[in-house]
Amino acid sequence: MNVTEAQPKQTLVDALESSPRGWPLVLVCLSGLTVTGWLYLGAMIADMIPAMDMSEAGPGMGLLNYFNNLAGLPEDVRAAIAALCLPESASTFGMPKERWTLVDGLKVFTMWLMMALAMMIPTAVPMLRAFMRERAPRVRPGKLAGETLLAAGGYLFVWTGYALAATFVQWLLTLAGELGPMMAPVSLTLSASVLVAAGIYQFTPAKQSCLVRCWHPRFAFTRTSPDGKVPGAFREGITQGLSCLGCCWAVMAVMFAVGVMNVLWIALLGILMAVEKSLPSRWIYRIIGVVFLLWGTGLGVLILSSQG
Repeated sequence: MNVTEAQPKQTLVDALESSPRGWPLVLVCLSGLTVTGWLYLGAMIADMIPAMDMSEAGPGMGLLNYFNNLAGLPEDVRAAIAALCLPESASTFGMPKERWTLVDGLKVFTMWLMMALAMMIPTAVPMLRAFMRERAPRVRPGKLAGETLLAAGGYLFVWTGYALAATFVQWLLTLAGELGPMMAPVSLTLSASVLVAAGIYQFTPAKQSCLVRCWHPRFAFTRTSPDGKVPGAFREGITQGLSCLGCCWAVMAVMFAVGVMNVLWIALLGILMAVEKSLPSRWIYRIIGVVFLLWGTGLGVLILSSQG
């Protein structure tokens, strides 16, 4: 599939002047959802930091040990203290027990849903703005913001389904002993497998097709709908959400490779997906795929060399 290059960008003034009436309200609502996701994840991390060895949460998270009582201690001492403290992780905010109950499953589902808010809502902003401009000539200004928020609701409905599926996968990985109490992989095999699979998916026709639909949204259900047709807006959100899911599910799954609660990688992957979806380019998504493949392959070589 041929992928078009980026079109000339609007200036900030032009973008603001061309924004439909009601867009600031929509933007405030979307920002509120994103902030809610980050606040929840931040609360989880803040409750984990005081006693736990944060390096066990994934690569880069060891930096947070400077904010707890493990700072400056040797690695073996930190590991011993963490082993004593981990049984108490069940009492920390949002963290599941080692053996899940229904409540723990709900905690993990809520965590993935908050990750979707933090990571995916920002990537949907260009699509929702395009939807609003598409509907502006057909809808009274007083209802335009409401329809756009309904489309956002359809988009979130899709990612709520992803959060449910990710919760189930995490439960299976936990049962299999592949994820530790800090929700990070316990072996390089899982990390390598996820990274290679995510890298391969970046080059598939499904990825490219969904990515093009994210770059150039097409709104079929509301194009001829009269003013006030609520179901059409929600269906548009679902349709665009499915395109976004097809584009980004594998990148989101990389969280299983780097640690589900690794907030550094939550932020980095969120930025990567936002850039990938917002800038039409035939190189960005391929570069991301190459990085995943090289990283996963490097881990695979490390595994084989350690076994030899």
